[in-house]
Amino acid sequence: MSLASDLIRGNTETIILAQLMKHDSYGYQINKTIQEKTNHEYELKEATLYSAFRRLEEAGHISSYWGNEETGARRRYYTITTAGRENYRQRIGEWEKSREIIDILTRLD
Repeated sequence: MSLASDLIRGNTETIILAQLMKHDSYGYQINKTIQEKTNHEYELKEATLYSAFRRLEEAGHISSYWGNEETGARRRYYTITTAGRENYRQRIGEWEKSREIIDILTRLD
């Protein structure tokens, strides 16, 4: 599973952007969604997740704001920007092209 984890880890920012394309969210919820979608086979480490948030925010691909929770801890929500939406589309295009090339190079025909 470490090879798969390495491949996924290289796409952490794309995975986060994909979640934010749907709606604003916060770190715990994004990680929970990732776990559920992968049947608990993959989860992001907290440090990896928040480092990616910082990089994405510094690049202008996401922005953040504090939620108004009535109970419990205050949450920092993330939202995707217009530049982030474009970056997401570019990353998906690159992923699809990479997958095509890997498929070609690993086929046994």
